[in-house]
Amino acid sequence: MHEPSPHGQAFEPTWLTTSSFSVEVEDRSVPTVLWTPTDGPARGLILIGHGASGTKTEGYVVALARGLVRRAQVAVCAIDGPVHGDRREDGAVTGVVPFLEFSQRWANDHHLTDEAVADWRGVLDHILGVLGDPELPVGYWGVSMGTILGLPFVAAEPRIGAAVLGLMGLTGPTKHRLERDAAALTCPIEFLVQWDDQLFDRHLAFKLFEAIGSDDKHLVANLGAHGDVPTRTFRASADFLISALGLAAAP
Repeated sequence: MHEPSPHGQAFEPTWLTTSSFSVEVEDRSVPTVLWTPTDGPARGLILIGHGASGTKTEGYVVALARGLVRRAQVAVCAIDGPVHGDRREDGAVTGVVPFLEFSQRWANDHHLTDEAVADWRGVLDHILGVLGDPELPVGYWGVSMGTILGLPFVAAEPRIGAAVLGLMGLTGPTKHRLERDAAALTCPIEFLVQWDDQLFDRHLAFKLFEAIGSDDKHLVANLGAHGDVPTRTFRASADFLISALGLAAAP
């Protein structure tokens, strides 16, 4: 459920500022990273949910964040998901261990989805407070585990104005929850599918897409396995959010 893709550059560009901190939600500390433009106030906020076995600062998350800040003058926020990154006692471990532990939690912890929704809502409240504008347009980007936990968040949160979801099907321990929450979606949705996905069969992905209740939804399918999302699709999905939220790309 981890989607390797374009890696962010190691240096910190002068046109953005990166801040790392934790947000306290109920009895949980949620590790958070926030990217903000340095040359003016943010015109919107995009939340990014990473995939299983990844972290809030892995390559494609950083690349997406920097691209969005650069091109649309928005702030971007990511958090470590359950049993990932700085939530772990062994540090920001990536790979098979957090992947397997998440799979076990997904199967056995009936509170996992609700806690993830609460985490995101708490972080959203905090970030909008930091940015000083509760009326900013807000979007969400999250595929695979980012959809398993993010789709219910988008369905529950009316402040989300558009979302990119996908690399997930109508399957798994929370299949019925996903189906119900998908039907409740009303904002514009872009849904990504990998034709040869070895984790979530494309036919199950099509069923999840069909379950989405939004009148404004479209599906983007590419050849390749779960982690083979093309670079052009990452960029196009960012363009979708910019357009759907009414934010013209910065020149």
